Amino acid sequence: MGKNVVVLDYGSGNLRSAQRALERTGANVTVTSDYQAAMDADGLLVPGVGAFEACMRGLKSVRGDWIIGRRLAGGRPVMGICVGMQILFEKGVEHGVETAGCDEWPGTVEPLEAPIVPHMGWNTVDAPEGGRMFAGLDADTRFYFVHSYGVRSWELEAHSARINPPLVTWATHGQPFVAAVENGPLWATQFHPEKSGDAGAALLTNWVSTL
Repeated sequence: MGKNVVVLDYGSGNLRSAQRALERTGANVTVTSDYQAAMDADGLLVPGVGAFEACMRGLKSVRGDWIIGRRLAGGRPVMGICVGMQILFEKGVEHGVETAGCDEWPGTVEPLEAPIVPHMGWNTVDAPEGGRMFAGLDADTRFYFVHSYGVRSWELEAHSARINPPLVTWATHGQPFVAAVENGPLWATQFHPEKSGDAGAALLTNWVSTL
């Protein structure tokens, strides 16, 4: 039996492409905003495109922030993609407007500082050793990015040797930014695995295998 995955529908994100990509891993996928279905699923995928503030507004309209927090409190897997990753941080700043995020990690989503913005196209990532997210993928594997904002510094400090610190993956466009995070039941990617061909399919398969 395939794992049951909910793609959270809160008015933002490439819902159908995410659904199709997950179905190719063998998962049973439902696209819904239903609170109970999202809580009961083996895995929750949170997509996101567009402005941070609009995504947070849409997320709250379906109690998505509560769903994410409740699932993680119980060790239930959640994965965020693109702005679905960004909203997991403390706050976002766009055009001088600051918006509170889900605050699962400290840090600020802010404009990329690069000669060309948006960062659009294929790029390599610098992933740490020992993680499951990039298992089986070569170091020069490329993923597909489309974004003008990102997290340019990682601010979470490890406070206990008994707790494994998050594995933070970086990419560079003008300057380094956080490309992915693997943090126990919480995974997130700034790039789009559902648009990243075989590499993205392998990463999503790795995630589904943890559910």
